[in-house]
Amino acid sequence: MRIITANVNGIRAAAKKGFFEWMLEQNADAVCIQETKAQQEQLSDPIFHPPGYHRYFLDAEKKGYSGVALYLREFPENIITTIGWELADKEARYIQADYPNLSIVSLYLPSGTSSPERQSVKFDFLDRFMPHLIQLKNSGREFILCGDWNIAHTKNDLKNWRGNQKNSGFLPEERAWMDHLFGPAGFVDAFRVLNQESDQYTWWSHRGQAWAKNVGWRIDYQVITPGLKHKIKKVAIYKDQRFSDHAPLIIDYDLSKS
Repeated sequence: MRIITANVNGIRAAAKKGFFEWMLEQNADAVCIQETKAQQEQLSDPIFHPPGYHRYFLDAEKKGYSGVALYLREFPENIITTIGWELADKEARYIQADYPNLSIVSLYLPSGTSSPERQSVKFDFLDRFMPHLIQLKNSGREFILCGDWNIAHTKNDLKNWRGNQKNSGFLPEERAWMDHLFGPAGFVDAFRVLNQESDQYTWWSHRGQAWAKNVGWRIDYQVITPGLKHKIKKVAIYKDQRFSDHAPLIIDYDLSKS
């Protein structure tokens, strides 16, 4: 099973840059998209309906903002679009597809870079989200939570870690939350199971030739329940084409959805 996660920073803009042609070439079983920045009625063009996929969108109440989506080869048993608190649901940050023994999630955690108020919103989201994650893990199902988590976990996950220790995305509190996620909470960073190298980034600022110089951050993850750890066969960050300020993360698993 091939699963791709990609923050497209505007699905219409990414489509113009060839995202869907590339997606079809990947033969993925599931494609998890974040930051669609569109309402479904704006996506009537056939390019947004690639053959062979069922598509599910969750749009934010605020137009041109946030939004998550799933493109799935196999029809799911159930789709979940709410997790029970206003911020996550109104801002369209979580969509989950259920199969008999596996759930796939497209997730977009808030960023705190724009203001102290939004950082407070991010901390509140993290406080609320951890109990939800524990509940998922204790459900007995396997989960693959794909998306933009907006946190670089370790010094190995961003280029300029020394200069970013007081910046959103690498704050001590955020990193401690990730420590708990991959520690006591029992989840697994799927990419790092097979690739522990440095300079493995998924997001680059538009400033200062960050892309050209590979001055990036690894903030896009596939976070999995521990039962899937030994099912990971291949991991890759796709950088040959640039569809947005993020790069797609591709992971192949030795499993089926049934």
